[in-house]
Amino acid sequence: MDRIITVRGVGTAKTKPDWVKISINLNAKDKDYEKAMDLASEQIASLNAALREAGFKKGSLKTLNFNVNTEYEGVHDEKGNYRNVFAGYCVWHSLSLEFRLDNKLLSKTLTAVATADAKPELNIAFTVKDPSEIKEQLLKNAAENAKTKAEVLAAASGVKLGALLNIDYNWGQVNVFSNTNYGMPKMARAVAESNAMFTDGGSFVPEEITSSDSAAFTWAIAE
Repeated sequence: MDRIITVRGVGTAKTKPDWVKISINLNAKDKDYEKAMDLASEQIASLNAALREAGFKKGSLKTLNFNVNTEYEGVHDEKGNYRNVFAGYCVWHSLSLEFRLDNKLLSKTLTAVATADAKPELNIAFTVKDPSEIKEQLLKNAAENAKTKAEVLAAASGVKLGALLNIDYNWGQVNVFSNTNYGMPKMARAVAESNAMFTDGGSFVPEEITSSDSAAFTWAIAE
């Protein structure tokens, strides 16, 4: 029987966010299909114009999802019977805007979006521009952690580690987002809070990103 030792190494890291991702949801509705589409186009045009005024280049706003659905409302007729009545066409448009984390820029961006005619719902997430750096550091930490554990176990058992035989890694999902998730469904609130919290001297500092990853390492036990 082969003499081996298998240890799971765990890598952890805390990273300051340096990047902002804003999810933007638009909803246009009308009983006439063309009017609903026109309204959706006007919302996008207004939002793009506001962002250009804030200093963003054309194309900064990216579409994540776009779909058109029919909506129905349940009503009771004069006889009390329940039936579905066509309520209109609903155009859903989900978009994303990303930029470096800077409180002044964030405040300026939210104010620009709030003053547009689009009236979107927003969600703000804080992350890093290059997640690969976090992932690489986690794997290095996991390898060091595993070797330390293996050496401690080997020493305690009166044996020595031999060659590294195998590394088992499952490429799982790694968290690269701060737990600070700032939702802003109402634009009036967005303007007030962004001006109060995100400008210089404000109290807003997103929480550090807490990440972890692991892998299993197998060594031979030296004779």
